[in-house]
Amino acid sequence: MLLNKIRDAIADYKQWLRDTRHHPFVYKWESVQQFQENWDPQAADPVSMFDRCFQNSETRRLWQAENWEPKKMMLEFWKMDAPMVRMMFDDLFNETREAEGRIGRFLFGCDELLRDYRRAHPLSAENNHFHGDYQMVALYLAFRYPESYAPYEFPVFQQAMTQLGARDVPQQNDVVRYFKVLRTLMTFLEKDGDIVPALQKHLQAKRHYQGKTLLLAEDFCRFVGEWK
Repeated sequence: MLLNKIRDAIADYKQWLRDTRHHPFVYKWESVQQFQENWDPQAADPVSMFDRCFQNSETRRLWQAENWEPKKMMLEFWKMDAPMVRMMFDDLFNETREAEGRIGRFLFGCDELLRDYRRAHPLSAENNHFHGDYQMVALYLAFRYPESYAPYEFPVFQQAMTQLGARDVPQQNDVVRYFKVLRTLMTFLEKDGDIVPALQKHLQAKRHYQGKTLLLAEDFCRFVGEWK
């Protein structure tokens, strides 16, 4: 990425934050708060717990879209084999291990659970757990560790890297690199003392997550990739 392009983009993003009356993506901060308040894998009713973790007063688009329903399938997995799913999430959220390995094992577990689900429901039309594009796995990590991870959409990441002059623009999914890039961008964003206050004006104290989160860098990345 080129330093001058990053600086110019930050200046434009800061102005956009100041001029925008209603930030269209603050629902992400609400979802982080919701997850933080409800995540409890040891809950007596893990299905209801997981369902509460993924609620939002504005939208369901982070976990539900046309022909894409990862939350629905994960709820089915919790119902079918709660100990297995609990173990998968424990491993995914184990920060003492490398992210790439954790993500790979989680996706392998989803594949196995889908096979079991298909055997138990041979007449079901469900043949996808909807986690293979890494969007939902990134969301789990972002909600659990907001300072270190953020929601992921490959086309947005790819376009942002193009706009920022990256020499090696990713040509396929690389969620681990994405997290690393966001942490780098976060450093630049935090150095500008006006960015965080400009964003904060869009957040409500009890409704939206108030702690440090890579959502800021993800929001900047989306701004660069989609609007700039």
